[in-house]
Amino acid sequence: MTDPLYDSRSARFDLPLLFAGQAQKEQFVNEVSCRLDALVHLAVECELAVPPASPQDGQAWLIASGASGDWSGRVGQIAARQAGNWLYFAPRDGMRLLNRASGQDLRFRDGWIAATRPPNPTGGSIIDAESRTSIAQILAALAAAGILPS
Repeated sequence: MTDPLYDSRSARFDLPLLFAGQAQKEQFVNEVSCRLDALVHLAVECELAVPPASPQDGQAWLIASGASGDWSGRVGQIAARQAGNWLYFAPRDGMRLLNRASGQDLRFRDGWIAATRPPNPTGGSIIDAESRTSIAQILAALAAAGILPS
């Protein structure tokens, strides 16, 4: 069934679209709900190359290099467990996620980007303890906010 104004799936996250007179609408609505449940305020357990042995519904992972098994060929995608099945999401520019294992936020722009922590200030011929303390506090605050790694 087609509608001349719309494709059958949404452009960004491949959500199924409903059409007038469509049978079994609940399947499409439930799929949309499951996909949105996985993507809204996205948090992954960690980055893995191999699917976990006992995934729980509602959990998600960032698929690492060398992916195998059910995740083969899906490096960089999000694998979310919903209703006993894997849902896969190709990342889009601007997408953000929380890596629960590291506590760090990542964002996607032509690849997943995680901020790196700059070194604490050292050296120099004049030691300015107050400036160094302030810089160290800024770095600690950015780490606590999940912007930089601890």
